[in-house]
Amino acid sequence: MIEIPCIIFAGGRSSRMGEDKALLPFATEKTLTQFQLSKLQKIFKNLYISCKDKSKFDFEASFIEDVQTDAIFAPTTGFVSIFQELQDERIFVISVDTPFVNRAEIERILENDSSYYDATIAKTASGIEPMFGIYHRSLENSFKQMLESNNHRLGFLLKNSDTNFVLFNDDRTFKNLNYKYEYEEALQLIQ
Repeated sequence: MIEIPCIIFAGGRSSRMGEDKALLPFATEKTLTQFQLSKLQKIFKNLYISCKDKSKFDFEASFIEDVQTDAIFAPTTGFVSIFQELQDERIFVISVDTPFVNRAEIERILENDSSYYDATIAKTASGIEPMFGIYHRSLENSFKQMLESNNHRLGFLLKNSDTNFVLFNDDRTFKNLNYKYEYEEALQLIQ
């Protein structure tokens, strides 16, 4: 089991989907969140779900609710909350809507991480994948400043930090389920 804590980010607005994608049924699980949780529990020793309000979930898990509960639906609030809640020097993050990421991609990120970096993040031909990788506590103050200044661009933070970008050739693995048609395609692929 991997010791670094893993955080599933499931607090987004899902505006493009039209409904909360974290709660959509997926494969044999009642929700996409439970699908990710079930898969990642076989890999990580400690697993958490970052969200705005844990009451939307009807299952048991370790939740970290956002410290800022207003209308900001950005990962920044999640990162600030996570670093306040956990004492770990680094965390592994994954978005709830990337169901095709597997252990091989996770291990590749871990193998390329070092204490010399602020973050180790996946990158494909399509661009960087800021919600798949490792963030170090060295970025905690940067996240707080971003939240205070209402700046939520993770890409900007990563490009201006000591980030190790790990290139992956297959960007389909990191496909986000943002729209209904992407969700329906993913349901077909997962069977």
